[in-house]
Amino acid sequence: MARIVMTDDGITFDGATLDERPLGGAETSFIEMANALAARGHDVLVCNKCEDERVHRGVRWRSLAQGVPDSADLYIANRGDKLIRRCPNARKTIFWIHNPAGYLLKWRYQWKLALRRPVIVFSGASHASTYPGWGFDGGRETVLYGLTDLFCHAGERTEAPPPRVVFTSNPMRSLDWLLDLWEARIRPAVPAAELHIFAGIATYGAAGAAKAGRMGPVLERAAALADQGVILRGPVPKTQLVEELAQARALLYRGDIGETFCSAVAEAQAMGVPAVLGDIACMNERVVEGETGYCVKTDDAFAEAGIRLLTDDDLWRDFHRACLARQRSWRWDHAAAEFERIGKIAQNPENNKSKA
Repeated sequence: MARIVMTDDGITFDGATLDERPLGGAETSFIEMANALAARGHDVLVCNKCEDERVHRGVRWRSLAQGVPDSADLYIANRGDKLIRRCPNARKTIFWIHNPAGYLLKWRYQWKLALRRPVIVFSGASHASTYPGWGFDGGRETVLYGLTDLFCHAGERTEAPPPRVVFTSNPMRSLDWLLDLWEARIRPAVPAAELHIFAGIATYGAAGAAKAGRMGPVLERAAALADQGVILRGPVPKTQLVEELAQARALLYRGDIGETFCSAVAEAQAMGVPAVLGDIACMNERVVEGETGYCVKTDDAFAEAGIRLLTDDDLWRDFHRACLARQRSWRWDHAAAEFERIGKIAQNPENNKSKA
């Protein structure tokens, strides 16, 4: 068993939050990693902005204000520069980032990275390419986000579902663009199509209030397109999202230059839902081109691919089966094993026996 300390200084959440309300990708991944490391037999302490001290799924959560231990076998600092130098006597330190790495070039990051030299962990090849070779680090590793187990048990559907499309990302990430394309091209070609939007301010907790001014007009426009089959559902917890994806025919998402992994697409693919994506940033890493979805460069190609998936039942079934076969093998347990490798710690042998 290794002693692992994890820190985050973003929004308020704890281990139970994932079961209670929707969360952003960075927070979700942080919780899932903590849970997976605890499940592998480690003593995991999280220090963040949680409201109450608690133990959830074997992980101890407490307020960052109470202090961070000076030592650990592995220290995982999550994205914030003020966390890099905490737990100074840790045997190994990981700095886990979730956004394009350009922000690390700010002096307040670089001098701390130069002194601490943590291993920086990225979530994909595109993500890793955003940090130039001259930036300070103590090593660079790429570890894909794991899939939450909830999304990995969908059965094969023998009949193609009705033309229900889902959007499950941040509404500021090109939802307005998708609405334009939906109204002008996709809905006229598929009059029975529905676009269900699972997005909103609640996903981002208190930080969502700051984004309300930008999100609001996009969401208002979506609500105004009800007569075009657009249904604004709002964000939902993962347990409900699984049920919604089980009824979906396709996920349409342009992507965003700020996207470094995109769990929204990964979750849909694991559930057997084909996707049409724009060829932006990491999007081409989330589909197997021409087998589980399309990653395209133009608006015309996007609309055409979306219409094909919504109208060609044989094509949909082929893509659906390929999603189930190829897109749900990497779980959080695999990602946690990679963190063990980077941190030079071993899974608890007793825990390993219990899994056998």
